[in-house]
Amino acid sequence: MNNLNQLILNFDHEQNFKDQDFYVSKSNEYSFKLLNSWPIWEKNFINLFGEKFSGKTHLVNIFLEKFNGIKIEADQINNQSLKDIKIYENIVIENLNKNIDENIFFTLLNNIEQDNKFLIVTTIKPIVNFKFGLNDLNSRSKNFLLSALEKPGDDLMFALILKNLSDRQISIDKKLIDFIVKRIDRSYGKIFEFIYKIDNISLKRRKPIDFKIIREALGE
Repeated sequence: MNNLNQLILNFDHEQNFKDQDFYVSKSNEYSFKLLNSWPIWEKNFINLFGEKFSGKTHLVNIFLEKFNGIKIEADQINNQSLKDIKIYENIVIENLNKNIDENIFFTLLNNIEQDNKFLIVTTIKPIVNFKFGLNDLNSRSKNFLLSALEKPGDDLMFALILKNLSDRQISIDKKLIDFIVKRIDRSYGKIFEFIYKIDNISLKRRKPIDFKIIREALGE
């Protein structure tokens, strides 16, 4: 954390990392503050949604470290899950999709609501856009407070590129990161795909990252 912050400082870039290297930006500030405001929520059910790699798991892990609770993968929900959640006040259901036992999920929602507990469900798209076979589940999905992790802005893209390269012990000049940010697709998936490509090219060439390697990784 200290090394990462020092890199940001050296680049004269806003030092805005919070909790386990999570970078707070306009793209995710609402969700970050919402989860950290527990238990003062407008609703006990929150749907945290955003594209893959947008930071949903990172956020809920920070939440669970602070406030304690249980996390269950949505496709692993079963009758045992109804027992497992009993001792917890906070429940996180990760990666909700259509591969779920709707009846058990509906029962789980009812149990959480009846016991006045708190629930965070992470999805790629808003839960209100799901078309469940169970009509009661479609109605219940409207009771969630929606919290979106938006597409990354320039500052978050810069931070993600810097952090992921520094995690690989790769040093890079600020002007090169600025060059990348201006050309790469504004997508979390594309950022991580680019990091993987540029790391591989640099290792194969046994050369530090320069404009030539960046252009190759970008497919220019």
